[in-house]
Amino acid sequence: MSGNVQLLNDTLAAAKSEGRSALIAYLPAGFPTVDGGIEAVKAALDGGADVVEVGLPHSDPVLDGPVIQTADDIALRGGVRIADVMRTVREAHEATGKPILVMTYWNPIDRYGVERFTAELAEAGGAGCILPDLPVQESALWREHADKHGLATVFVVAPSSKDARLAEITAAGSGFVYAASLMGVTGTRESVGAQAEDLVRRTRATTDTPVCVGLGVSNAAQAAEVAGFADGVIVGSAFVKRMLDAPDDAAGIEGVRALAADLAKGVRGQA
Repeated sequence: MSGNVQLLNDTLAAAKSEGRSALIAYLPAGFPTVDGGIEAVKAALDGGADVVEVGLPHSDPVLDGPVIQTADDIALRGGVRIADVMRTVREAHEATGKPILVMTYWNPIDRYGVERFTAELAEAGGAGCILPDLPVQESALWREHADKHGLATVFVVAPSSKDARLAEITAAGSGFVYAASLMGVTGTRESVGAQAEDLVRRTRATTDTPVCVGLGVSNAAQAAEVAGFADGVIVGSAFVKRMLDAPDDAAGIEGVRALAADLAKGVRGQA
């Protein structure tokens, strides 16, 4: 069974052909429950997200700010397992036909087994993995298995990345490049800023792979700003906050759907 890297590539190309950025949503698996998390992912896609990153909850999420850490803690206390992450990917993809990636730190994959993880992700219909803490120079084993199973390998670049380092990272990655707009952790910000635009420009100088910007986008106006210079706009904490702030799970899921619709207007210049 081959994964859906081609679906991801086609989805990003289709957005570009429409003269817009793709909208990429992030939600952790198992939050608020496994079933509720699946419904939230489907709601983000139904609302207008082109792609979803499903987070694999981790006890020490170094890239994630307090909002996502809170959601991860709820999921972990609920007993979420890698099997639940795979189920989330499978059911969301089957329901929507859209590309689903997993965002995870390296340690859970290493413990689970690279071959087993990639095979199961491909079988679930996954499109690939975002690996924020896997150094490119240590990624050969992962990339071998990801390529074998038709999965994208998305690496993260940051404003601190030197040009030579950017070239090394983009040469090894596939699907898209995740450009972290700011130094620091995830979370909503008042401004996404010039650092992100400069990083996209420098990254594009090294690759034809789409460059998508995350960390800080929370509303349609910011999505429109980032869409002006990036191939994709990644939104995570704002979706999770809708779930955390809602009076119940059903209201949270509707909040996710509404935010996706609002952000989808932003990436289309309709905000």
